[in-house]
Amino acid sequence: MTENEISKIVFESGLKIHRKLGVGLFETIYEDCLFYELEQQGLVVERQNF
Repeated sequence: MTENEISKIVFESGLKIHRKLGVGLFETIYEDCLFYELEQQGLVVERQNF
């Protein structure tokens, strides 16, 4: 998979989440959703450590 293909998946997933949830939630909520969406698209992702 190329960088452009990966970035398209990430961008579209983020846009999908934004459209469904809107603004105003904690960042961790968006991060949880993005993690889930990217895994559903077949990407291997890691969570950031706090």
